[in-house]
Amino acid sequence: MSEKLLEIRNMRTSFRAGGQYFAAVDNVSVDIYKNETLAVVGESGSGKSSMALSVTRLHNPAYTRVEGSILYQGKNLTSLPEAELNKVRGGHIGMIFQDPQSALNPLVKVGLQIEESLVYHTDMSRAERRNHALDLLRGVGMPRPELTYGQFPHELSGGMRQRAMIASALSCSPALVIADEPTTALDVTIQAQILDLMRSLQAATQTSILLITHDLGVVAEMADRVAVMYAGQLVELASCSEIFNNPLHPYTRSLLSSIPSLENSSERLHVIRGIVPSLKDLPRTGCRFSRRIPWMPPDSHQDEPELREAAPGHYVMCSCYETFELFQEMNTPCRC
Repeated sequence: MSEKLLEIRNMRTSFRAGGQYFAAVDNVSVDIYKNETLAVVGESGSGKSSMALSVTRLHNPAYTRVEGSILYQGKNLTSLPEAELNKVRGGHIGMIFQDPQSALNPLVKVGLQIEESLVYHTDMSRAERRNHALDLLRGVGMPRPELTYGQFPHELSGGMRQRAMIASALSCSPALVIADEPTTALDVTIQAQILDLMRSLQAATQTSILLITHDLGVVAEMADRVAVMYAGQLVELASCSEIFNNPLHPYTRSLLSSIPSLENSSERLHVIRGIVPSLKDLPRTGCRFSRRIPWMPPDSHQDEPELREAAPGHYVMCSCYETFELFQEMNTPCRC
């Protein structure tokens, strides 16, 4: 394994509601290595985006509390002063947001938005910034970069806006790019183009990618390692091939079994019972997935489960995976 780029230890991101704080990301620890793509997957509400935004503290501090440590180049980003953190944002860590339509400023031309990080993080002249922005637009496959440079976001298609967002994220050659659902709002053809673009840019720049997604097809195509999140916890962590060929945790196995297959088109899809519990209703002890597999006996779950190494490089939460069977007893009521 290559050198560590980012070390996340015991991260807990809590949101205030009714005078109390509830953890949406609960005691997560994971490393990101240089020139790797780590995909974080899970259902909506599992804490994926909250985890990603916590890395650069983009949550509103008025109602959010981030605890633990996020180490980058020896600095703990959770306690870094805002002025120092702003040097990391955009300069060392870039961000590709889920919806470029809302992330891009509708009143500022695309070229100037790409240049914004260059103004803050470099001493380039106005002409140098413009030339660099045009090079970036060419690099992300814009057919007419000079025209796009002077356009407003609403004048671009969804795929072109996402390309502009990628160009902005890469403007200062960051060591890490956080991509939060970068292809969700795009059609399948444009999705494939964006993924190809991200792979080629990573190969050229050696940038690490923290990819947040619920699309397991994207994971299979992009990821080196996969972190599976459920109800704010990291429940499984392994290489991409291990996750797809030898999943262990009941939640991971349930997710993979719910994907349609051309080979077994006659088989019924597995349905994961229940929903991800709300922050207020989230069980804070025991196996958090136990409510959705009610046919498993209570003693198959640990009272205080921890992420442990089940095989070299393959980590899993709770001992319930050892006896889990992908079976759904129709007469067993869900405890969700």
